[in-house]
Amino acid sequence: MIEIKPVIFNGGRLAIEDICRIAVQETQIELSEESEFVNKIDKGAAFVERLLAEQGFVYGVTTGFGDSCSVSVPKPLTDGLAKNLYIFHGCGLGDYFGKQQTRAILAARLTSLAQGYSGVRYRLLQQIAVLLELDILPLIPQEGSVGASGDLTPLSYVAAVLAGERDVLYQDQRLPAENVFSQLNIEPLMLQPKEGLAVMNGTAVMTGLACLAYRRAEYLAKLTARITALVSVALRGNAHHFDEQLFKVKPHPGQCLVAGRIRADLHGAAVQNTEDARLQDRYSLRCAPHVIGVLEDAFPWLRQFIENELNSANDNPIIDAENELVLHGGHFYGGHIAFAMDSLKTAVANIADLLDRQFAQLVDPKFNNGLPANLSGVTGEAMLVNHGFKAVQIAVSAWTAEALKLTMPASVFSRSTECHNQDKVSMGTIAARDCIRVLELTEQAAAAALLAAVQGVELRGNTDYLNSRLRQTIELVRCYSPFLSADRAFEQELRETLVKIGEQCWPLYEPEQS
Repeated sequence: MIEIKPVIFNGGRLAIEDICRIAVQETQIELSEESEFVNKIDKGAAFVERLLAEQGFVYGVTTGFGDSCSVSVPKPLTDGLAKNLYIFHGCGLGDYFGKQQTRAILAARLTSLAQGYSGVRYRLLQQIAVLLELDILPLIPQEGSVGASGDLTPLSYVAAVLAGERDVLYQDQRLPAENVFSQLNIEPLMLQPKEGLAVMNGTAVMTGLACLAYRRAEYLAKLTARITALVSVALRGNAHHFDEQLFKVKPHPGQCLVAGRIRADLHGAAVQNTEDARLQDRYSLRCAPHVIGVLEDAFPWLRQFIENELNSANDNPIIDAENELVLHGGHFYGGHIAFAMDSLKTAVANIADLLDRQFAQLVDPKFNNGLPANLSGVTGEAMLVNHGFKAVQIAVSAWTAEALKLTMPASVFSRSTECHNQDKVSMGTIAARDCIRVLELTEQAAAAALLAAVQGVELRGNTDYLNSRLRQTIELVRCYSPFLSADRAFEQELRETLVKIGEQCWPLYEPEQS
């Protein structure tokens, strides 16, 4: 049995996969207790305290926030400034982030604060770690962030919970944080100078969501290649469209990778029907590697954008205690995540459109090369009153249309806010939320396309000649979704397929192929 190592927060570089494993509870976390790391963190807080004592002026510590930075706050009032910051930002609306999303948000914020440039105490990092370790999840409304100065409103709910305020989800119950802390003997944290700003003024929400979106998109790309192979078999497609030599003359790496996956799945399968093979299949089959390949080729730079943001100090001001500098800037600006998510949602929506077109071919007797209308497995007179996958095809079209509608880039909708202090903002969190929704809709299209493709392959008859990987996929689907021999409602089977996609439980391609 492979031992899963914990994710260690020590200021070192973390990967997207680390955040995702924390989010789905596949690993434990550890906050480093190494004295060098602890001292580095505490040195920043001590530097802020010293500046406050010596100079009496530090942005966000002895001043108001944003446009109010010129407002000087008397020393007796500074202790309440951090608390007031999360209080007045408690105006989020919309649905709450899910459990996985909230864990990813907490992990992203902890990663950033662990860089040691935020002027917070090690004690604050410990408090975030406790939330993750005990799965005490702040209830964070999804709506209210423009993505600069960071995710202020949603992260105010994290800051408040660290102080034992507002509500949390604990053991699947919504409870006051104060009650849960009391039950578990957790001492609420009184936020010190700069700590409220450090927790809230960053890109943790959009970055946590981006990590999850990346992981889902990676699996979706592989799943769509597998579905394409099944659809090709069902339609008696031309396997030579995925020929290795063909793709050598247009060598986009991701495109070639996808063609190789489909080619391997079709080995010994589609060529069984050479007498029916057309010279050129329709684009949704022939160009599938070109569509999925765009997504595959985007992953390297998407990873760069997301992981650089994840492993950055992204609040303001930056506290460089080592060089005794307070650096005022705009690292809270989520432009890279906004661009990454706007780009990813477009590539994913194209996958939905591809699956929708493949599905349309499967159910239409004018284009499906001899399959029954709507993939119905009914025979005899009952064929007159049975409609197979007809309604599912309509639903796929609806999901696809909604996904395509959401591809308008959020990042171009910057709004001037906060007395024109925040006059150019990233909209990164809206872009990330849009991307998650596009992924949900595309996964729904994939779930339906998978069920339809399996039905189409079985309607062709003998499946013994199929590649073992295709046979395995069919067998796994048939464990809970039987052959459609008479009309039935598909909702529960679609929902179960979505659960399996979400859990990434279908083995698709070996690591060395991807």
